[in-house]
Amino acid sequence: MSARGPAGAGPAAIQLSRIMRPDDANIAGNIHGGIILKMIEEAGAIISTRHCNSQSGEHCVAALARVERTDFLSPMCIGEVAHVSAEITYTSKHSVEVQVNVLSENILTGAKRVTNRATLWYVPLSLKNVDKVLEVPPIQYAWKELEEEGKKRYEEQKLERLVTKQRNGDIIFPVFNPEPYTVGYSQSSLIHLVGPSDCTLHGFVHGGVTMKLMDEVAGIVAARHCKTNIVTASVDAINFHEKIKKGCVITISGRMTFTSNKSMEIEVFVDADPFVDEPKERYRAVSAFFTYVSLSKEAKPLPVPQLVVETEDEKRRFEDGKGRYLQTKAKRQVQMQPLTQQ
Repeated sequence: MSARGPAGAGPAAIQLSRIMRPDDANIAGNIHGGIILKMIEEAGAIISTRHCNSQSGEHCVAALARVERTDFLSPMCIGEVAHVSAEITYTSKHSVEVQVNVLSENILTGAKRVTNRATLWYVPLSLKNVDKVLEVPPIQYAWKELEEEGKKRYEEQKLERLVTKQRNGDIIFPVFNPEPYTVGYSQSSLIHLVGPSDCTLHGFVHGGVTMKLMDEVAGIVAARHCKTNIVTASVDAINFHEKIKKGCVITISGRMTFTSNKSMEIEVFVDADPFVDEPKERYRAVSAFFTYVSLSKEAKPLPVPQLVVETEDEKRRFEDGKGRYLQTKAKRQVQMQPLTQQ
């Protein structure tokens, strides 16, 4: 890990680097999206925790609250080196925005390419009282416009978190003898006991650990549906609604919601059962939508079998997913216009 100071007054940026190993990859040699997400969150947690403790006062640990949409621009492979750089770009009274970029390096040729860009939001929690949110030291902005743009992003994500929490009551039920290509055929769940190695100094799960498990379940859903090599293409905003404590049993559930010709949207929930110390009812801790694509042995995109929707709820979720797909497609076309006009 290295640290450097950005141009102008502000917190130091950091960079984490490590080589990708065989146990980081799928059977085709592509690095799991969950591995990249975990590295992104580690970098964000380090820089935000460091910044929140940069002034004298009560010590804290920065907890992940939200990850904005993250696109996987290019697959990473075994033997390449991932360089994850993080920088704080906005602070409100109680939250920190961190921008993260991921580069992949071929150490034989020295060639580098951008594989991911992500935006994460953290809140500082007191080490003495985990329910106490502390104030964030403000950063200095090179231009007033940067602060105004950051405030706009802060208000937008705050509203989106509220909307997501309101629709968070869905439950995935098992389906017996489902037909191929239906929602029930590919839906999957994973159960995990939260241990000390999964947790922060507070004894709560690292956001990166949760995202890695979510990606694993989403990948199983996609593979069951396609029966081909699949890779993560993007992750819609991941909202962390409640903390998950050491000793909890978490259930990560995923189901297919939408398919286009070449992509699949998978909804993933994380529900926590706190059995140790303070038994209480199961609660929804995290939710997100993952998008996967199907690849041939030559890493070329393959057509995706169309999802067969049977119930009214499945039809509604399919239409909602189609709306998100078309909205993303329209945004991408707008972003590409300046490039084609050059």
